Amino acid sequence: MAQSNVTLFTVNAILILDNDSHRILTQYYQPPHPYPHNQYASAYPTIKEQRIFEKGLFDKTHKQGTDIILYDNHIVVYKEVVDVIIYVVGGLNENETMLYQVVLALRDSLEILLKHSLDKRTIIDNYDLVSLAVDETVDDGIILETDPIVISTRVTRPPTNDTTINLDLSEQGLMSALQLVRAKVSERVKQAL
Repeated sequence: MAQSNVTLFTVNAILILDNDSHRILTQYYQPPHPYPHNQYASAYPTIKEQRIFEKGLFDKTHKQGTDIILYDNHIVVYKEVVDVIIYVVGGLNENETMLYQVVLALRDSLEILLKHSLDKRTIIDNYDLVSLAVDETVDDGIILETDPIVISTRVTRPPTNDTTINLDLSEQGLMSALQLVRAKVSERVKQAL
């Protein structure tokens, strides 16, 4: 009877490349603990090997009509959007449908976060949001979330409203502030008794 290794580590890499196969964002994952037969070890441990993989992958997928391919013993799902390509790379035994859900969730959450302006310039200008969205979708190769709305709400920026406090530093303003503080202190003392 064959032994199957069940694991949560399903994603080997997430890549966002431009139309010239240049990196915009790349995340290669490797489980933190060793597995039998080094099954989940990174196939591309050096940047040189990663760039060779990315260039070959880009050459095979650029301007193609499919969304799922088998490349270099990996299942690769991808989506082309304007002038970027988003890739999710998994092992040969991974579920293509699940990997496809990850790429769709990442694309849709980025469209929400970047206000439907998913292009190279916008991604670079908002690199922090893009990186956080990737981290909220997949962490160390483990799929965390595939709902783009949930991902985008976890990644939103704090409000940019510039709230300024107008202080009345006149004698009248200071007296009313002092009365307010006295009333609050008096109220707290009464509650303590």
